[in-house]
Amino acid sequence: MEEDLDLLQEATQEAEAAEDSHSLYEVKMKFLGRTGKVTALLKGMKELAQEARPAFGKKVNALREALEEKFAALEEKIKAKELQKKLKSEDVDVTMPGRKHREGTLHPVTRVKDQLIDLFAGMGFEVFEGPEIESDYYNFTALNTPADHPARDMQDTFYLTEKFLLRTQTSAGQIRVMEKKKPPIKILSPGRVFRSDDDATHSPMFHQMEGLVVDRHITLCDLQGMLDEFAKKMFSETSKTRLRPSYFPFTEPSVEVDVSCASCGGKGCPLCKGTGWIEVLGAGMVNRKVLENCGVDPDEYSGFAFGMGIERIAMLKYGINNIKLLTENDVRFLEQFKD
Repeated sequence: MEEDLDLLQEATQEAEAAEDSHSLYEVKMKFLGRTGKVTALLKGMKELAQEARPAFGKKVNALREALEEKFAALEEKIKAKELQKKLKSEDVDVTMPGRKHREGTLHPVTRVKDQLIDLFAGMGFEVFEGPEIESDYYNFTALNTPADHPARDMQDTFYLTEKFLLRTQTSAGQIRVMEKKKPPIKILSPGRVFRSDDDATHSPMFHQMEGLVVDRHITLCDLQGMLDEFAKKMFSETSKTRLRPSYFPFTEPSVEVDVSCASCGGKGCPLCKGTGWIEVLGAGMVNRKVLENCGVDPDEYSGFAFGMGIERIAMLKYGINNIKLLTENDVRFLEQFKD
């Protein structure tokens, strides 16, 4: 066993040949590990005579200390070498041109939504966001929609159960507000709505914005004055609005609202189909029955409501001819809307 004590030279040669920390660690375990050669020497001491063991043990411990010092020195040397190699690989040439990162932009629907909220907030409107899953009562019944109205049909509405559905309009929000808040009321309700409709100008899922004003002595003139301001801020300072008679169950009288074509200035062009006007939203005076359903006295208060498709406003504002472009997430299309 005395011959086995001459391990220092062997270990030194193998350690110095190691090229990295991992290789050096394997050599270290070969000699100093739990199953290493030095450990084997200690375990073999039981074969020696009792009087020879102290001297042999002292030599083994001296060998262990020498090896530990040798490995520690080599570990420090290799780590320094590896650090220099890493720093060199991560070195940055400051004279090289920097990498250009593509800037993102707000989606046109988000952009228009934010513009509308800012516009109407400036007129004193508060924002209310209702749930996307609505009950039949809030989506239809409370809004004075008859039980046999076509909008209730399965082909137009996504029903989840007999009583619950994906809301078809954000108008349901006005019922929730009027039930909990007494007039005066001035709210804006943006959000996603769902209808079974799909073509170049319609989508099964789109964004709508409902507006509601309830107070004493509110008239149709107040509605048109507000819409005139909306058209000028959203489209052009020269934009005008006109109201055409229409029908909605929750308003009476009801109107369709047209805005003078910003492309031709009202002279007539392909965009407005030669009429000089473009339909943008529906509106009207809140139906007395709707006010009564919410506990508001229609003899004391009156109000108007309006609803617009945000995608439609975006299409008109930016000249987009197909609503599907707004949902395809084509980066080439979206990059056009940078500030």
